[in-house]
Amino acid sequence: MSRLRDVVFDCRHPASAARFWAAVLDGYEVAPYDDEELARLRGEGIDDPEDDPSVLVEAPGRTPRLWFQLVAEAKVAKNRVHLDIVADDLDVDVARLVALGAVVLDDQRSAEGGRVVLGDPEGNELCVEQAPGPVAGGGAEVPPR
Repeated sequence: MSRLRDVVFDCRHPASAARFWAAVLDGYEVAPYDDEELARLRGEGIDDPEDDPSVLVEAPGRTPRLWFQLVAEAKVAKNRVHLDIVADDLDVDVARLVALGAVVLDDQRSAEGGRVVLGDPEGNELCVEQAPGPVAGGGAEVPPR
């Protein structure tokens, strides 16, 4: 049986993309650079983690991890895969993500909640949906698509 471990984003500036997504997702942060990792980068001719060609964003003990890897070309077409995230307050979270650098691509909000399609600073699409109400056991309902 297979399990999802990582989601990898191609991007033009991995450090910036990683900081954006670490701020988007609750509990996630850019993985710290220890002396060994800094030495590895220096061995590749990279003196500043800001220029790291692959940056990890993770939440301790949780998956998936997010990797941001350098590619030379810009995004030119619609993503074939995107992330859906849920917000406790859709309006507040959309405003927060826009302040972080996201762009609203399609606003499908309604009186029942709906969703908003955003583009991250690299142009990758993501959907933000209103979180459903809690269910017994402390989990959350998964809304139908």
